[in-house]
Amino acid sequence: VERTAGPPSTIAMNILLRVLGFLKPHKKWVLLAYVSLAGSTGFYLLMPWLLGRSIDEAVEQGDASVLIWAGVGIMIFAVLRGAFAYGEAYLREKLAQLVAYDMRAAIFEHLQRMSFGYHDKQQTGQLMSRATADIEGIRWFISMGVIRLSYMFALIFAVAALLLTINVTLAFISLAFVPVLIVRGVLISRQLRGIWTRAQERMGDLGAILQESMVGIKVVKAFHRGEYENKKFSDKAEDLARENLAAMQVQASHNPLMTFIFTGIMVVILWVGGRQVIDDGLTPGQLTQFFLYLAMLQMPVRMMGFMLNLGSRAISSGERIFEILDAESPVQQRPGAIALNGVKGRVAMEHVSFEYGGQDPVLHDISFVAEPGQVIALLGATGSGKSTIVHLLPRFYDVSNGKILIDGLDIRDVTLESLRRNIGIVQQDIFLFSATVRDNIAYGVPDSDDDRVVWAAKAARIHDFIMRMPEGYNTWVGERGVTLSGGQKQRISIARTLLMDPPVLILDDATSSVDTRTEYEILQALQSLMAGRTTFVIAQRLSTLKNADQILVLSEGRIVQQGTHEQLLTEDGIYREIYEMQLLPQEEAGRTILPEEATS
Repeated sequence: VERTAGPPSTIAMNILLRVLGFLKPHKKWVLLAYVSLAGSTGFYLLMPWLLGRSIDEAVEQGDASVLIWAGVGIMIFAVLRGAFAYGEAYLREKLAQLVAYDMRAAIFEHLQRMSFGYHDKQQTGQLMSRATADIEGIRWFISMGVIRLSYMFALIFAVAALLLTINVTLAFISLAFVPVLIVRGVLISRQLRGIWTRAQERMGDLGAILQESMVGIKVVKAFHRGEYENKKFSDKAEDLARENLAAMQVQASHNPLMTFIFTGIMVVILWVGGRQVIDDGLTPGQLTQFFLYLAMLQMPVRMMGFMLNLGSRAISSGERIFEILDAESPVQQRPGAIALNGVKGRVAMEHVSFEYGGQDPVLHDISFVAEPGQVIALLGATGSGKSTIVHLLPRFYDVSNGKILIDGLDIRDVTLESLRRNIGIVQQDIFLFSATVRDNIAYGVPDSDDDRVVWAAKAARIHDFIMRMPEGYNTWVGERGVTLSGGQKQRISIARTLLMDPPVLILDDATSSVDTRTEYEILQALQSLMAGRTTFVIAQRLSTLKNADQILVLSEGRIVQQGTHEQLLTEDGIYREIYEMQLLPQEEAGRTILPEEATS
């Protein structure tokens, strides 16, 4: 996704405005937060006024009891201020959490809508970093930046006005340094934005390495590459630490300057104000008020560096988050798309070609027709285009040229939800969720009753195994199904697809992870279930090919042969070569193995 064009200041402002836009649904809480902020600020500002007036009255009247009543009043103001401050702190954190929740939900929902073409180009670790670390940067900005920044600006303007009412000369001396700090703050903000952008990118790189290493831990162990992975991770961690330290160095350099300036201002005010008190141009109480208000002014000005840090980080985080939210899926649902209902299962490809993101074409002029109830087998070497064809049917990708029809309707004219509801897929790379066996089988139809789940499991020849598990269908499956064998995961995946009862069925090499006996049992079960369904099978085993109504032989993205098993054996071509080199040994082995297995 291209970054937003325009001057850096304009880009930064647009990002912040978009971040603040997430507060719109929560206007009520924003209003209450500002009411609490106003109450807290008001009572805070009344304390120095009350103390200063009390000192002057005590001096004039010579009555120390005035100071007692002033102390009582200040305590009352402190309690009221504390109540409002509690409300303000709670509400700003509530708003921060609500915004973080909305953003995470928006990112997750958007990623769910994105097609395979988008996810093919993304690193999982980078996406996770944006949904966690970057969202956390936004949360801090909303909590500590937005409301608190308003508080600080309100305090600065209110204190400035009060200082002017007390003594104009002292006020101008005190406020003379503010423009210098503003200019410096802008420069620091720009510097921090670049640093935080790099830091967030390093965080994403770190997450990507961690995720990749954990997913591929068996490969790392098998090839004894733990030291290499450790160094790769530590190098990225060092880069991240370096960027974070650079940000802290910039921020830390700001605070001593603030301390020095304020110390100098206090000395000047003490000298000038003290002389005015001696000359009766200022009362002791007014000078006390001035010092207390100046102390109040010190906090927001000194915190400006921290706020600029939060703002810079929020801009960097927002830019990375909006890159996801602004990304458009290569597969889009057309306006006015209709629901695909009552599917009979006639599937046709007409002159279909496909390429991945401008690369060389993967499919060239593919045309065929699958009638309802037919079994279509796809055969070919790795990279010949078999999986691409079945991925085009549910619109995981869109064709580059040509069209795909189901019951005469172009699949681009129907809703994605209805299209995928009518196409069941058992993929080669099986993924099971960390949930119970029942939940995994019922994933596509979560409201299925137990009888339907058991029916699907029996059809996939996995029921007996499930019943031998410690808690049957309530047994917990580990992450990615690590507690199950490849064949067991494959059959649970088949059961999950069969439960959807789709009119079009795709078996993407669905028996690749099972032994000969298990394959025989699954295919026996699927024979009756395939009746009335249009089924596409990617397989390398003879038993599947012999039962197919059509076999499409692919080579380099083209259909080079098409027909039944018997027809293709009579032709000279790739199919006959594959049969003699690979399939014939399977057939000979099957004659000796399967009868023995069937009687065992």
